[in-house]
Amino acid sequence: MSSPQPDQQRELLVEVLEEEAVAAAWRVLLFNDEVHTFDEVIRQIIKATGCSQGKAEDLTWQVHNQGKAQVYEGEFEDCLKVESVLSEINLITRIVG
Repeated sequence: MSSPQPDQQRELLVEVLEEEAVAAAWRVLLFNDEVHTFDEVIRQIIKATGCSQGKAEDLTWQVHNQGKAQVYEGEFEDCLKVESVLSEINLITRIVG
């Protein structure tokens, strides 16, 4: 079997990079509400994403001050898992691509 030519190699690389970009193009947004405390939101973000306490606090403040924050980015299936955990306490979320 012969090696791919430079043009074929470039095309294969572009295809792989495009597939990786599409796979990681999903994001979970968390929206502000007047129901949950800061501590509840922080704990749930940590539970859902595995991020640090400090990162969860920063995201919670962003949600509070700006009305929403991107709390996770990754493959669609992973975003579904994160959203599911956030929804356990009825936080308002959306997955966007």
